[in-house]
Amino acid sequence: MDEVPERNEATDDGAVRVEAPARLHFGFLDLHGGLGRRFGSIGLAIDEPALALTARRSARGTVEGPEADRVRGYLQAAAAHLGCGTDVAMTVERVIPAHAGFGSGTQLALSVAAALARLNRSPFAADAFADSLDRGNRSGVGLCAFTTGGLIVDGGRGPDGGPPPVIARLPYPEAWRIVLILDSSMAGVHGTREVEAFRDLPRFPEAEAAEICRITLMQVLPAVALSEPRGFGSGITRIQDLIGDHFAPHQGGRYASPAVAQALAAAAAQGVPGYGQSSWGPTGFALVPSEAEARALVTSLDRGGPLRFLIARGRNSGASITGPN
Repeated sequence: MDEVPERNEATDDGAVRVEAPARLHFGFLDLHGGLGRRFGSIGLAIDEPALALTARRSARGTVEGPEADRVRGYLQAAAAHLGCGTDVAMTVERVIPAHAGFGSGTQLALSVAAALARLNRSPFAADAFADSLDRGNRSGVGLCAFTTGGLIVDGGRGPDGGPPPVIARLPYPEAWRIVLILDSSMAGVHGTREVEAFRDLPRFPEAEAAEICRITLMQVLPAVALSEPRGFGSGITRIQDLIGDHFAPHQGGRYASPAVAQALAAAAAQGVPGYGQSSWGPTGFALVPSEAEARALVTSLDRGGPLRFLIARGRNSGASITGPN
């Protein structure tokens, strides 16, 4: 995977600043694994929610802001990989909601590592840090979202255990919008529960894995290339149905949040091109062709309660890393 492009802007106080996008995970390509590679993913970098942190040299080695404990762990892992110290002051200004389907852990880990590498004038490539940071175990979408953004397809984990290779990356149409449906009252499956789910679920049907791969190659990717929202949305919805039903025993149904499920049903009744749940959720998404349609959909769905709505764009660039070179 390519290195994150160098940016030469300097901050006023010698600090490094990293801003990183969230990602949506639309589904796995092949949970069957009969061809030797397992998982494979399709996903999208988005501009909201996003992460921002700064780092500067400091003998005290402090971490401030939300997710401080996780940041300390990633800082230690990144320092061990680089062979350097942790004599930095790191401030987390804004985080991506954790365990909500946005890939927050990967973006936080890579942001910490990228900041430390820049401070030490060391090269940074996301896949080179994957093992050290325990990232990319099932999906390469988060790694590529950090590096280049866009709509991403990876080829899954192979026998060598390396990070999943990116096999397609397309720019997401600028006019399209994603209505995000967030349920802050619950968290998606993660940690030990996630490991147990992958262990206990039955083997994914080979025919359904073949259908997902066909939809991805012959419907979803061409629709993005040609800016055809209906083809893209219906393809993503079908992938979501197949994957959601497989994971239903561990998340309580096709969608983790009953409130999100109701909102998605209402969006479907209005004829949105596509919809589903990112990763284990609980965040849902509705795919629409324009800002005006996104605003109208939010107005029709927002009835208070536990749900919050955001309108996001696809992000066709990776993380921004600025600071001294």
